[in-house]
Amino acid sequence: MSTQKQSLFREIPGVDQLLATPLMERALTSHPRGLVLNAIHQVLEDIRGKIKSGAIAGPEPELQLETVSESVSERLAALSKPSLREVVNATGVVVHTNLGRSILPETALNRLRAIGGGYSNLEYALDQGKRGSRYVHVEGILQELTGAESAMVVNNNAGAVLIAIETLARGREAVVSRGQLVEIGGSFRIPDVMRKSGARMIEVGTTNKTHPKDYEEVIGPETALLLKVHTSNFQVVGFTQEVPMEALADLGRRHGIPVMEDLGSGCLMDFARIGMIQEPTVQEVLAQGADLVTFSGDKLLGGPQAGIILGREGLMEAIRKNPLNRALRIDKLTLAALEETLRLYRDPASVMAHIPTLRMISQSYESLRKKANRLYARLKGIRTDNFTVQRADGNSKVGGGALPLQELPTRLLCLIPRKLSAQTIENRLRTHSPPVIARVEKDRVMLDVRTIQTQEFNTVADAIRAVSFP
Repeated sequence: MSTQKQSLFREIPGVDQLLATPLMERALTSHPRGLVLNAIHQVLEDIRGKIKSGAIAGPEPELQLETVSESVSERLAALSKPSLREVVNATGVVVHTNLGRSILPETALNRLRAIGGGYSNLEYALDQGKRGSRYVHVEGILQELTGAESAMVVNNNAGAVLIAIETLARGREAVVSRGQLVEIGGSFRIPDVMRKSGARMIEVGTTNKTHPKDYEEVIGPETALLLKVHTSNFQVVGFTQEVPMEALADLGRRHGIPVMEDLGSGCLMDFARIGMIQEPTVQEVLAQGADLVTFSGDKLLGGPQAGIILGREGLMEAIRKNPLNRALRIDKLTLAALEETLRLYRDPASVMAHIPTLRMISQSYESLRKKANRLYARLKGIRTDNFTVQRADGNSKVGGGALPLQELPTRLLCLIPRKLSAQTIENRLRTHSPPVIARVEKDRVMLDVRTIQTQEFNTVADAIRAVSFP
């Protein structure tokens, strides 16, 4: 090591020196001592690395006690910030997988505080005074809402699909149409899940067409399950045909083989009622004869992440007894939020207004136009050196793998670059506190008011105003 580098290392302030600075003394009154020391060690290690690499080659302000103390304070602020933070979703994707999917209803949030802040009868039967089952808290209302014989919930829909197939078809054959072997977010592939379950996957039909006879021809002594998968995040259009659930269920009954449908996003509301593309509801699929149905709790249902399994009592009992159930079970907070969300479905007239996901999906263009005008009004007097702001029409997405062909007309605030590039504007919004997540299209930054909550208007206006300054 050169004499120059050795000299620079000697100039690095010591830990005790830094702890004695006014800035660190104040920090110690509001942060744990261990966290302050961690920040100091990280900053000092960064400085040593810069000296070793030659980035610091001579007497530098970076080595002065006051400067290093300020660097430690900045690092301490970064370390103190939670990793999981609230953001403003201005993308227009309602069920945004990367941004936490569905916003929980207000009643569910209240229930989370009550259940999470104290003890509960999670696995205690109050009427009997002995150990009970956690699944009873949602089983009854799921039966009520869907007409299912039995119900249970695991931690997500991938888990629901896995445990159902593993229980019913491990070591035997599960038959599925080639056109339904989908991959959804996070590289979740139906063929991979089926292999992991231990079932032998039997593909029938072609990518665009599958007929009842395709299933009939492969059914044999080893056939344990007929599986139907809702393609969710893509649609095959044109020269297509798939086997309706009624026909598949009839085939299963004739051969004594259970029929299961994975609905993916799943929904309890008929979206066709509000002029949207027809999406099969859970109630319809069960009424059509499905023996098992699985779907998510945090997508079109509008609740917390969960995998819901509905179906015939005998099949459900076998799934409950599967040892995998222990690994996939949901906790008390998920149960509390899911139960409260489901309770809102008891009143079909008001459910759209009370579940944020449904409310955002069903917002009218006129209401969004007024909403955009209100947000735009908060930007009066904003500097336009870096960009200008305009209102424009656009389209939102349902997201979460649901209704991929559904366009939702919306209103946008468009930040049109002048001195700053669209990428720089988007980056500054994203790194604002709290972050505002927008989308970039045609060299413009788009903020879709459909997914911006009214109570977030001030945050969005502050973020845009901050970007407008040099």
